Parts: sequence; structure tokens; C-alpha cells
Amino acid sequence: MKIAVIGAGAMGGATVEGLIKGQTFKNEDITVSDPSQAVLDKFAKTGVSVTTDNKLAADTADVVCVVVKPWLVERVLKDIVPELNPQKQILIVIAAGVKSASIQEWLGTQCPPLFLVIPNIAIAEMASMTFIVPTAAATPQHSELVKRIFDEMGNTLITDEAHLAAGTTLASCGIAYAMRYIRAAAEGGVELGFKADDAKAIVMQTMKGAVELLEASGLHPEAAIDLVTTPGGVTIKGLNEMEHAGFTSAVIRGLKAGAK
Repeated sequence: MKIAVIGAGAMGGATVEGLIKGQTFKNEDITVSDPSQAVLDKFAKTGVSVTTDNKLAADTADVVCVVVKPWLVERVLKDIVPELNPQKQILIVIAAGVKSASIQEWLGTQCPPLFLVIPNIAIAEMASMTFIVPTAAATPQHSELVKRIFDEMGNTLITDEAHLAAGTTLASCGIAYAMRYIRAAAEGGVELGFKADDAKAIVMQTMKGAVELLEASGLHPEAAIDLVTTPGGVTIKGLNEMEHAGFTSAVIRGLKAGAK
């Protein structure tokens, strides 16, 4: 089985890195198409096939993955439509806000079984939270294959198109929100007397520990918080001060703004 990734910018490049680290595809069965020679040179060193010709990439793949900016999706799809084979290929589009109805209109009868997919950049480290939306033409077998591809690079959730915007802001945008907390907490750590690199390492390990604790215990976050808050203690004082400043409200408002 062969896969082509058309567009190897930030998200596309991260996806290719995840595919290379995984076991689903051999490196020689991965094709990367991108206009940047520097990007192609980078991936060519790993043994994947590289090209600047999107048509060539699409023609040779069983799974065609288009990962470009939303405003470029129509142009790229219309360019490769002569090479698409609805009977033999699966089409994956990774681009926020692009509707399946639009894609099907652009491709007409040449539209293969279509999946809208939204990972986050942690896919490069096999740690993405990825949302998968099968369209009407996708069979359960197609869905199983696409889920298996992305399961190897993190966790997946098959959902419907109506929830994709919410999933995007919660996980794809959300990874940036998490990084903003790391930055803020690390800056606080510097003010408390730690060197910048030490503060960042402390915060990252603390976040990792929080995630692993919740995963292992199955506790609701508030129940886990109760384990480390004592009456009159420093933890509850810090939490309450953050809440006075609107911490929870700011997070929710940010997520809702992103979903719009």
C-alpha cells in the first residue's frame, strides 16, 4: 500500500514524520509532493519518494492525503482530479473549515471515498489527537483503514462533520493553548527563581505527570485536584487566585472563539 502526502508544510510535514516513524508504510511507499526543494531534500534523506508534481504523487498512491492551507484545497484537488481513481483510492483532506460537500462538488464523479481528518502537530511524535470524518461514500472497511493509519500516530476519534470545528479548536488549536500555559508557567518559574530552561523542564514534566495520572486513574480532573489541595494550603490559594483572574472562563471563551 502506498500513500502520497501533497503539501509538506507544518502540518503536512508533521504528518510525514509520523508516517516515517510508524510501521504501516515503508518509507519507499511514502511520496511527498511539495514546491519547496528544501522540504523535499529533507525527506529524500529518509528514503521516501519526493516530487514537485502533485499529479504524479496522486497517480501512484492508494491513499492520497492533501494537506494544504484551506484556500489552496480547491486548486490542488482540481489539479489532481484527472489522476484520481474512485474505485482504487482513498482521499484524505486535512484542512480546517473545508466542507465535504465542496470537495465532492469540485471533484464530481472522480471523488474517491473521502475523509476529512484533523490531527495536531504532535502527530510528528506519534502523539496526535486526530478527528476523522468519513463521508457517505466511505465504507466501514475504508474507515477501519484510515483509523488504523492515524491510530498508530496517536489517538483518534471518528466523528461527524458537525463536530469537526469543535474538535479542531479543542485538539488542533488546543495544543497551542497547552503550549501557551507552559510558556506562562515557565515565565512564572523564572520569577520564582529558576533558570528559564529549568523552569520549562519542570512545567513540561508536571504536565506530563498530570496527564499520565489522569489516564492511569480514570479520575475526573477535579477529583485529582482534590488529592493535592489541603485546607488553607498553597495549592488551593493558587487555584483560587487563577480563578479570580478568569482562568476557566478564559479557556472556555478561547475554545468557543476558535470553534466560530
